[in-house]
Formats: sequence, structure tokens, C-alpha cells
Amino acid sequence: MKRVSYGIALGIVLLVGSFVSAQNATGGGQQAPPPMTNLQVWPKDTSRAVILQFMNAFNDSLGVQCNYCHVEQGGRLDFASDEKREKKVARQMILLRDSINVVLPAIVGKPPGIGPTSGNGHPGAPIRVLCRSCHHGLPIPVAIADVVTDAATSGGAAGLAKFKELRTKYYGGQQYDFSEDALLTIAQRAITAKNLDDAIAYLQTNLEYYPKSARTHQAMAQARNAKGDRQGAIKDLERALELDPNSAQARNQLQQLRGQ
Repeated sequence: MKRVSYGIALGIVLLVGSFVSAQNATGGGQQAPPPMTNLQVWPKDTSRAVILQFMNAFNDSLGVQCNYCHVEQGGRLDFASDEKREKKVARQMILLRDSINVVLPAIVGKPPGIGPTSGNGHPGAPIRVLCRSCHHGLPIPVAIADVVTDAATSGGAAGLAKFKELRTKYYGGQQYDFSEDALLTIAQRAITAKNLDDAIAYLQTNLEYYPKSARTHQAMAQARNAKGDRQGAIKDLERALELDPNSAQARNQLQQLRGQ
């Protein structure tokens, strides 16, 4: 789910119009907290424990805190208020998620509640879409290739700088794909757009992270050849075959270049 309206909150607490946290309870915890109000998606009698469980899951899935959707004034959150756009959008995203889960079992040909089997043959997790399925810890779930490509519109160096910035901040987390394929995809976009110097810069960086990536050398050969550097492309393909001797594609490309 991408872009602003898509990703603002595939499930953040929008339904909860109001709940008063346990910290507001008086009397040493003996007095029950007031009932929650303005629940518009969940049933009105949904228990506090269930609401808190879902709210924590929303925060974790989107990498946000409660004030992302709820109005905050004077250090206190107004959970009943519908003033923030993010809360309104998130309500609709929850309804969208739930509507997908209604039809999903029939689409994939499996009954509800039966997921991939575990190693011992028992059913795994239910077949369903969760907020985390799309957001992966981002309030607006956008693929890293899209983020970098957008940044590169102001200059190729800006694109590479954005990638390195995101890698420094998020590497090891669930938010973005920093595998070998990430910069390969970005570089291929640059090659298609005829931004060959940018593509080579991306691929050189990828080789810093993955020095034994045969596919990166193949892509480098493609970019160099497009620039007219046939000998450089041949060297890259030779290196690709050293790393992956079974690559028929690299072998064919090398034969074609040598035959020119």
C-alpha cells in the first residue's frame, strides 16, 4: 500500500475515539477507568485489553506513536477527537484490510484460519492481511527504489545520498529492502532512463556492499556498453563469470561483445 492516503495508517488507532489510559485511574488502581467512546469500527463493547493490544500492534506496524493519529494538546491525547486526517484515513484503511480478509481465503483457495504448514505439518498462521504486511514499520510504505528514484530527480548524487541515508538509519530493520537486489533495481531504472553515470555509481556502491555479486557486474557491463565503453563492459562480464561460472546470460553477453 503506497503513497499518502494508502499508507497513512493501515490500522492505527482511529477507531478508538477515546480511551483513558491506566495512568489516569485513581484510587491506587481500584477505580475502573471510564468507558471508551467514539468507537466507530470496532464494536462499542470491545474490551480495553483488546483495544490496547491492537493499538500497540498498530504502532509497531507503522513505526509511530499514538499522537500520529490522535490530537495532542498540553501533553495529553484527545482520543475521542476526529480532528486529525490521519485518524480518518486509518479508519478507512482498517475497513479495507478487513474487506480483503473476507475474500482472501477464497482467492488463495484455503479456508480461513489455515496458513502455511509448519515443519511438523501443523497449520501455521491464518490466511490474512495485517497492517504489518504492507507497512513494515513505516507510516507511508514506499519501496526504497521509489524513494531513491524520486530523490534522484534533483540529481543522481542526491539519489545515492538518499539510499545511504536510509541504509544508515534502517539497516537491519524491516522497513526497507537492503539486499543485493535493491541497488540493482535502482540502477536498472537509471539505465532505462539513460542516466548511465548514475547507474554506474549505484552499481559501484552495490559492489562495496556485495563484492561477490555477479549480477552487479553484469549490470555494470550493460551500463558501460551503453556509454560506449566496450572494453570496460567485457572486463565486467569476465568478472561476472569468475564469480558465477554457470551464468549462461553473462557468457552469451560476453561472446556477443567479443564478436563485435
